[in-house]
Amino acid sequence: MFAGIDTIEYSLPEAILTNEALSSDFPEWPVEKIRSKTGIDSRHIASDGECASDLGVDAANHLFESGSVRREDIDFILFCTQSPDYFLPTTACLIQDRLNIPTSAGALDFNLGCSGFVYGLGLAKGLIESGQARNLLLITAETYSKHINPRDKSVRTIFGDAAAATYIKAISEGKERIGAPVFGSDGSGANNLIVPVGGMRQRYKTDADHEIKDDNLNTRSASDLFMNGSEIFAFTLNRIPASIEKALERASMSLENIDLFVFHQANSFMLEHLRKKCSIPDSKYFIAMSDIGNTVSSTIPIALKRAQERGVLRRGMKVMISGFGVGYSWATCIIEW
Repeated sequence: MFAGIDTIEYSLPEAILTNEALSSDFPEWPVEKIRSKTGIDSRHIASDGECASDLGVDAANHLFESGSVRREDIDFILFCTQSPDYFLPTTACLIQDRLNIPTSAGALDFNLGCSGFVYGLGLAKGLIESGQARNLLLITAETYSKHINPRDKSVRTIFGDAAAATYIKAISEGKERIGAPVFGSDGSGANNLIVPVGGMRQRYKTDADHEIKDDNLNTRSASDLFMNGSEIFAFTLNRIPASIEKALERASMSLENIDLFVFHQANSFMLEHLRKKCSIPDSKYFIAMSDIGNTVSSTIPIALKRAQERGVLRRGMKVMISGFGVGYSWATCIIEW
């Protein structure tokens, strides 16, 4: 028995934050400067009362409406987010109830960011190929905007909110459709992409947690998202090429055997440097983020869906996907569509 991706749907909040609006807030960053540095023109932003679970439920409902699977057939839910509704209970359990999925289904949250979709595929593969599940719903959803100080252009220009719902099913005949992922983690880089306050290490904001301005005049407090962009860039170029090579070696393939490369849509500047370093042909490299920004764990499934809609991704193609970022955490695998 093997596991394979069947269907992907996604959901975006209604509100849109354009480069024009950002340039109005940050006059030193004109529209074209934002575009040239990030490859992003606009991003969708969740409303005050809109949570990652709401976006995830909406994406899953789109999936059920597509007719690919019935909600009563789902026997496991995996929910990847770093902006859960609560510390407890598990958001996946709340999603099970809201979607009217049978109570016999397992439900599990896991906290990962930009590598989360590939990690989720690895978990789904293990559950299905060990016989613990047959019809699995993997939801990736994030509302990073709620972690961002509105006066911090370093991250506000990059991140958008979104969710994706991926139906992964058991395949009784045929060949492997989801290859074994190559995983990696390096917690020594944790402080380069972090929200310091809110967990048990530092639970509450204190008087000492005041807002500061950095050398680039970005304002934030310890309760807000901080990203050291140059360190994240260096980490990506240092770690991901080796992960790609290892995934190819594990599959007994070469770069030429891959039909399409869909990597975490961090920003176009980073992606282009990674493409060149790995000697990937531009014609096989898919980027689709200009209107949604970096949607964290949902970038890869949304890009796969868009590639399929545009006829770039077709049945039988071999696709390499790779996620990397906060943690540090990374994962690369080869799938057959």
